Amino acid sequence: MTDQTMPQTHIPSDDEAKQALETLKAWAARGDENRAALRAAAGALSTEYPTDFTPDAAYKSRMPDLQNGPASLIRGANEPIQHVGISNFRLPVRFKTRDGGDTMYLETSVTGSVSLEADKKGINMSRIMRSFYKHAEREFSFNVMDAAIADYQTDLESLDARIMMRFSFPVMLPSLRSGLSGYQYYDIALELVQDGGETYKIIHLDYVYSSTCPCSLELSEHARAERGQLATPHSQRSVARISACMAEGGDTLWYEDLIDICRNAIPTETQVMVKREDEQAFAELNAANPIFVEDAARLFCEGLQGDPRIGDFRVAASHQESLHSHDAVSVLTRGHTFGAKSIDPRFFQSLFHTG
Repeated sequence: MTDQTMPQTHIPSDDEAKQALETLKAWAARGDENRAALRAAAGALSTEYPTDFTPDAAYKSRMPDLQNGPASLIRGANEPIQHVGISNFRLPVRFKTRDGGDTMYLETSVTGSVSLEADKKGINMSRIMRSFYKHAEREFSFNVMDAAIADYQTDLESLDARIMMRFSFPVMLPSLRSGLSGYQYYDIALELVQDGGETYKIIHLDYVYSSTCPCSLELSEHARAERGQLATPHSQRSVARISACMAEGGDTLWYEDLIDICRNAIPTETQVMVKREDEQAFAELNAANPIFVEDAARLFCEGLQGDPRIGDFRVAASHQESLHSHDAVSVLTRGHTFGAKSIDPRFFQSLFHTG
């Protein structure tokens, strides 16, 4: 046998190896068969997390982005989507109070969405979060939403966009007679909608109150008068969700203003600090303001329609009965903003205050 010269194997440099790996990844991104082939060969790839790796601009430019892929990647019907985005990401947001005191940082849950055209595969959801973080430190409530929605409408090239911020707003309230005070917390949501070129700014407020049934009160008094029988009317914790669209060009509608409208309409708000004299006062206050759920909707409506800062609105009230094993509910709307032929099957279940 004679010696044969064996071909020498080229040992790539580190840069050549990295480039080859990037080429393989790009090839694998083109289809399931390529990805399967790459996985089969993965034994030759590193399984250790590269703690010292930092992607440069060139590397990031080569990374696959399936969400922004061509229309050929769309799965299912090639139809527009009215809402796509993220829900319930949380961060601290600055809020002003009506009295002009110190601003408050409140933990805020944010939902942001945009419309998506039929020929677009998807959106980069993180852009919504980045837009919000960009403004949350230096802006206040609706101003944050205005700035953020302008950013991500531009970034995501969308015509319609929506943002909602939910938070618990503290207000110090006095007791009825004892002179004590305590914080009442109000579930509030601010909603900014840009739809078809129109902009809507909406405040949603959950107002929690006690409702004494007028019928039960009359029957209890009848038992006392006719038979000398002690009887008590039934009353229950009740919730009204007030959704008020701010009138265009109007003065500021503070959260405290909307709370005052509710309290003036139905003064039997649940109490924070209570001694015996307060409890007695609350019983007297309820007896002076017996109320059916239909009355509640109309009383809230009367207060809302009397404020020029408020345009369209919706009142949804739920009296969570102590007599029945079901609730009594009502919905009253004014204007086209909240008009709907259908109600979410679980809408009224969301009107439940757990304390």
